[in-house]
Amino acid sequence: MAHCVGIRREDKSISERRVPITPDQVRVLKDQGIEVVVQPSKIRIFTEKEYLAAGATVSEDLSKCPVVFALKEIPVPVFQKGRAYVFFSHTIKGQPHNMPMLKRMIELGCDLIDYERVVDEKNRRLIFFGWHAGVAGMIESLVALGKRLTSENIRSPFTAVKRPVEYASIHEAMAALEVVGHWIRSEGLPDEIVPLTVGFTGYGNVSQGAQEMLDILPTTEIRPNQLKTVTSCRAGAKHTIFKIVFKEEDIVVPKRRGGTFVLQDYYDHPEEYDGVFETYLPYLSVLVNCIFWTPRYPRLVTKDFLRNRWKNARLKVIGDISCDVDGSIEATVKATDPADPVFVWDPDTDRAVGGWEGNGPVIMAVDILPSELPRDASVYFSNVLKEFIPAVARADYDVDFEHLALPEPIKKAVILHRGKLTPDYEYMAKFLD
Repeated sequence: MAHCVGIRREDKSISERRVPITPDQVRVLKDQGIEVVVQPSKIRIFTEKEYLAAGATVSEDLSKCPVVFALKEIPVPVFQKGRAYVFFSHTIKGQPHNMPMLKRMIELGCDLIDYERVVDEKNRRLIFFGWHAGVAGMIESLVALGKRLTSENIRSPFTAVKRPVEYASIHEAMAALEVVGHWIRSEGLPDEIVPLTVGFTGYGNVSQGAQEMLDILPTTEIRPNQLKTVTSCRAGAKHTIFKIVFKEEDIVVPKRRGGTFVLQDYYDHPEEYDGVFETYLPYLSVLVNCIFWTPRYPRLVTKDFLRNRWKNARLKVIGDISCDVDGSIEATVKATDPADPVFVWDPDTDRAVGGWEGNGPVIMAVDILPSELPRDASVYFSNVLKEFIPAVARADYDVDFEHLALPEPIKKAVILHRGKLTPDYEYMAKFLD
């Protein structure tokens, strides 16, 4: 008997057009004896016709599929008893808004496999959209910069940058940035914003994607300790953008007098370090936040700093790609959607005001940035996921967890098995009380 997997429509956001499995991969699965049933969707980047041509069945009803693939969270009423679901659940930190979903899956005896926890032997994630988030986030941040400057009656080359969703592909977006780069090299940046400094926190996949986009423009990389000097001298700065990458040792110092920064010690004992990133903020034009953060770590940007220093700061835009609400960027008071990507945080009123104009920095905090590059992101994701799909489709989920035959990276990502938290995730029980 053929095995069967379902592909759910994405309905958390009207802007979510990505898919976990592309039509090309459906063809491969069909050849391997795995049937694919796809729910209809009016917004999905791949059409129903493409899936039908690849050999999938298009149906509202996924009840024949023991395993269902999605990307974002699934509405509570949708879950069916005893099914296995594969998606980004956003539950491992005990996120309160997703605990009702997790409880329902427990009640129904479901299996939950979370892409976020598919890791190798060194705990490195294998399935992710990080690079695409960085690409889209950098482009959105440049758009925001252009619009903020326009609102201040400053003509800049960044007005020529379109939003990621307006480009047919990443290659098209890169070609458009090449044109902007030529403008900067030939005409230069407006005097009002020279020198233009763009800081990146973090150096992983997200940061790499963002930096690759900025590096299409003429950039000069400097070290954090050079930032103050560069901003005090405008000579030679009109035809370049100064790029700064901040690492952990740049943003915190040991609390203990005379202490030395040790990366692993910081990871293990962040409470023993003080944040010093705000000493750089007066010299940054744009901040692109790509860093992993939990409440154990010091914040990068506090509301107090913005209240007290905003009016004398150069800072125009915060591209919060990490998008931790009330997190490392305290003024990220809400996540935004691609349909409405930015807001201005007003330090006088502690309010988020829509648009690019106003008192305070523009904050870009889209939490589904890869959805702005739906085709490129889906193809990449599906190509990584493909090696695991057959095993997930063929697994016998009725056996005890220790006998569940899944590739080791996938088995590490099984949060629930038959409605029970697996050993690595039993700590999550405290979030369900």
